Amino acid sequence: MAPKSDSAEAIVLNFVNEQNRPVNAQNVADALQKFNLKKAAIQKALDNLCDGGRISFKEYGKQKIYLARQDQFQIPNNEELNQMKEQNADLQKQLEDRKKAISDVEAEIKSLQSNLTLEQIFEREVNLRLEVQEMEEKLNKLRGGVTLVKPEERKAVEDMLSEMVGQWRKRKRMFKDLWDTLTENSPKDPKEFKEELGIEYDEDVGVSLQSYNDLIQHGKKRPRGK
Repeated sequence: MAPKSDSAEAIVLNFVNEQNRPVNAQNVADALQKFNLKKAAIQKALDNLCDGGRISFKEYGKQKIYLARQDQFQIPNNEELNQMKEQNADLQKQLEDRKKAISDVEAEIKSLQSNLTLEQIFEREVNLRLEVQEMEEKLNKLRGGVTLVKPEERKAVEDMLSEMVGQWRKRKRMFKDLWDTLTENSPKDPKEFKEELGIEYDEDVGVSLQSYNDLIQHGKKRPRGK
């Protein structure tokens, strides 16, 4: 007589047949915890199933190993095996195609998420239009000869520049006098002595005092208010 479908024996029998591999009582108990079956009940069910010929077992010392009855399973012939292999290959291909389709959709979603929304695009457009309008107004003022820098601010900058260049010129002259005195009677080559001390001339660092003098003179010649 077959065990009831909700009985411990039916649950254990169904598990052993589905696994179709060697298991012991502990394996079955661990796997069937969701059914709230105690190990003692599972052991009793296994023993009853063996006694009834529903499953088979082998003893290895003190441990019993339980197996599903193999005569209940239909063994496929070579033709059926080949068909199963073809079906498996077809299913594998379908799986890969599905995975690729999912990956493409995920990539598209990620791309869409990284793009601006319609509202953000409109807001960006408004800001850019305002920036362009502001720059055009400045450009029109420059074209019309309107002074964007106040005369007093310009003079303050020019005076500061003149002061700095004057200090530069003065210190350059003081260094030249000192350097000429040091190297006049020195046995060392002035160029080697300069490198030894780590001294750099203006041209060594790409600056020119004359270019700043020219800039100041150009500013003085330029009409005020332009």
